[in-house]
Amino acid sequence: MTDLMPFLSDNAAPVHPKVWEAMRAADSADSPYDGDALSAQLDERFSDLFGRECAGLWTATGTSANCLALATMVQPHGGVVCHEEAHIEVDEGGAPGFYLHGAKLMLCEGEGAKLTPEGIAALIDPIRDDVHQVQPHAIAITQASEYGRSYSRGELETLHDFAKDRGLGIHMDGARFANAAAFLGGSAADAARGVDSLAFGFIKNGAMSAEAVVLFDPEQAGMVKYRRKRAGHLQCKGRYLAAQILAMLVGDLWLANARHANAAAGEVASGCEGRLMHPVEANELFVRISPEERETLRLQNFAFYDWGADAARFVTAWDTREDHAKALGQAIAAL
Repeated sequence: MTDLMPFLSDNAAPVHPKVWEAMRAADSADSPYDGDALSAQLDERFSDLFGRECAGLWTATGTSANCLALATMVQPHGGVVCHEEAHIEVDEGGAPGFYLHGAKLMLCEGEGAKLTPEGIAALIDPIRDDVHQVQPHAIAITQASEYGRSYSRGELETLHDFAKDRGLGIHMDGARFANAAAFLGGSAADAARGVDSLAFGFIKNGAMSAEAVVLFDPEQAGMVKYRRKRAGHLQCKGRYLAAQILAMLVGDLWLANARHANAAAGEVASGCEGRLMHPVEANELFVRISPEERETLRLQNFAFYDWGADAARFVTAWDTREDHAKALGQAIAAL
């Protein structure tokens, strides 16, 4: 197993040394919950990063970050428009319905697991404006998408204009937000252009147990704090979560880690000519590979997930070794 070359998931990557150092530095007495000195810095740090006033709250999981944010803009009788492959639909075990007290997920199609105004309009325009049908309250998008596609600044601005015209909020699931931002040129503001809330993912990118809910209307923070407590996510020693987030933000470690992962994905992609199911715009690759070819790769100690009958998913991470990425690209090219 020591020779295993891992491409299963960036969730499996280790914690970055600088995050461990920050947690060790936080290992002294301070106020409990979110009253500590480190948690108090989050609003300012996120405001600096995005170039506008916002509020940042830690939480322990991406699922809770998504659901707590959506709960600020969706009533129990309303709906959330999301892609049919969205993580909140496919991989969160019904948590949105639980946190949003029964609000409906309204599933939309879109190439590369991305939403467009045209696709959303086709879904919601036939809905009658009366109490007998669920009305959409918000749009949820994923950056980068579930197929590793990144929304450009222009695409986000178009979605924002559409949502504003329809009176809808926009939430962004940013489990791999850093990877999308790195692909788009490194601007966090551009990668989250026009959204009302963001679940900023850190765990996949080098943190241990901290994600952030970023609210671009800081007045919503009070409501989220109450919901976070009620949901069981107000940790007693919140300074350790804040320490992880600050370690990633200071010096743009979040961006450096994502750039490394994206570069490794590009190295693998160089050997996948004619096999890629989607353009590589972050750190995930979806590759057409037969069961026999997958077995050939596994015999060479590559670890990855099957993706249906004749495909595989490969995910690179902040710690992916360059020689491993190069070896996988060469192995795929040789199939």
